[in-house]
Amino acid sequence: MDRRTFMGTLAAAGAALPLLDRTALAQTPLKTKNVVFVHGLFADGSCWSKVIARLQTRGVSCTSVQNPLTSLAAASEAARRAITAQPGPTVLVGHSFSGMIVTEVGVDPKVTALVYVAARAPDAGEDYTALAKNYPTPPASAGIVFEDDWGQLSEPAFLHDFAGDLPPEEAKVLYAVQQPFKKSLTTDKTTHAAWRSKPTFYAVSTQDRTINPDLERFMAKRMGAKTIEVDASHLALISHPDAITNLVLEALAV
Repeated sequence: MDRRTFMGTLAAAGAALPLLDRTALAQTPLKTKNVVFVHGLFADGSCWSKVIARLQTRGVSCTSVQNPLTSLAAASEAARRAITAQPGPTVLVGHSFSGMIVTEVGVDPKVTALVYVAARAPDAGEDYTALAKNYPTPPASAGIVFEDDWGQLSEPAFLHDFAGDLPPEEAKVLYAVQQPFKKSLTTDKTTHAAWRSKPTFYAVSTQDRTINPDLERFMAKRMGAKTIEVDASHLALISHPDAITNLVLEALAV
C-alpha cells in the first residue's frame, strides 16, 4: 500500500472513531520512541511541556528545540541538529509557524512521521502568505507589534487571540516568555514538502484566531493527513494536551 492510500485509509478510519476508541488506539505499542518538537512564533520550547510530560510516562524520549526565529534556514538547522542527536527513528512535531520547519526538514530519513498542530503546511516553494490570503485574516494578525525588524504579539492580542482558552494567569506567563521573530522569517519558503512522502497527522484548532481554521482544514486535507479537530484556541498543545498527546502517540505507532 502506498503512502497516499495508507493515509487516506487511516484518515477515514480515524474520522469514524469515537474518542474512547482513539484513546485505546493511542495505547497500542509504539514503533518509534523519540520525538522532536519545534515551536512557532510568539512562543519558546517550553510550550510543549504538558505534552512532553505525558509522553515521558510512556517512555518516550522528547526534545524541544529552541527555534531561533531569525530565518527558516537557521530554524531548520536547529531542528536538524536535534534530529541527528536522537538515538533512533523520530517523530517530528510542529506548532504554528514551525509547520514550515516540519515540512522542510521532515524529509530526513530518520523521521518516521510528521505531526502538525494548528500549523502551517506549505508545499515546496509555495508562498504561504499568498495561500493564507484565500481565507479571512485571523484577528491575531492585527496585534503584531514591530520594533525595527523584530515582531511580537501585544499583550491584549496574546491573551485574547493567541491563548484565548487559557486561564489569564497562565496566558500572562506565556506572554512573558514569548520570543520575538525577525520580520523576514515570514517571507521564507520551503524547498521540500516532507508531507508528500511521510505519514502525516494534523490537529485543527476550531477556535483558532491566529491561523484561520478553514485554512488549517485545507492544508490537512491537501496533505491527506489523519486529522482531528480540537475545540481550542491556537494553543491546543497547552489547553488540550491529552488530545495532542494522543495524536502524537498515534504517529509513534506508525
